[in-house]
Amino acid sequence: MRLPDLEAWAVFAAVADRQSFSGAAENIGLSKATVSKIIARLEAQLGQSLFHRTSRRLALTEAGRPLAEHARRMVAEARAAEEAARDAASSPSGTVRLAAPMSFGIANVAPLVAEFLVRNPAVDIDLHLSDARVDIVAEGFDVALRIGDLADSSLRARRLCDIATHIVAAPAYLAAAGVPQDAAALAHHRLLRYANVTGNWRFHGPGGAEVSIRPDGPLIANSGDALVPALLAGLGIAPLPGFIVGPHIATGALVAILPDWTPPPVGLHLLTPPSPLRPQRVEALIAFLAERLRDPCAEAVARRSDLPSSPDV
Repeated sequence: MRLPDLEAWAVFAAVADRQSFSGAAENIGLSKATVSKIIARLEAQLGQSLFHRTSRRLALTEAGRPLAEHARRMVAEARAAEEAARDAASSPSGTVRLAAPMSFGIANVAPLVAEFLVRNPAVDIDLHLSDARVDIVAEGFDVALRIGDLADSSLRARRLCDIATHIVAAPAYLAAAGVPQDAAALAHHRLLRYANVTGNWRFHGPGGAEVSIRPDGPLIANSGDALVPALLAGLGIAPLPGFIVGPHIATGALVAILPDWTPPPVGLHLLTPPSPLRPQRVEALIAFLAERLRDPCAEAVARRSDLPSSPDV
């Protein structure tokens, strides 16, 4: 039985990531000529080209693109196996790359990262906050937190909890435009939209009723926090998570309406690359986040029933 050419797959992954033979060579400590020979060897073994080569550009072929993902996973699993062996006799150390949504990350994740670092002084965390969906494997993240539905993938996913969503508006807006009595009435109001939620808004109501509306209004933004000033200015209504609007509800600057109508549950998920092999520092952060992020979510859901009902305006 011929063993797989693991060296060639690792070099292929480096070239695919750098999109350059010279860049990969510098990164892994080989000469450009050696890298080129290794790629040629792998292409001969596979019987197909992995890269389109021009004088100015290097790009993966149709065949090369899915194989690059396999190569990255091979390298990641090999590194994880080596680190797991080293970690077995030591405390967590090294760098963990963590991705999280912007608003949730600032409010809920950043304080936990600080606490984790105090407890684990030999660990460094590279925290990436963005509402854009990162490619965990391709971008080299160890852990990602994601809010919302998950697309089918080979990533390992754990649902931590549900995130409470509140339909909110400023008292001034409700006084001027009226308080909608059910979700269908939202179609006649100015609605502020979060860009990462596409399509119609869906709501579940009393007796199993379901309503779907097409939102329309003066503002759409790719950050939930960016909608808050417009809400406070009385420009419309928006469904937003409690970690964004909770403080404004508490002060009365925003009011939660339609308590009997709720959007579908939105889950907070913890994602990791496909391999079950993870360094000790990654396992430690996963366990810490999974434990600590359950309570804030549970409290947010519990507070949903304590919110004031629609105002009489």
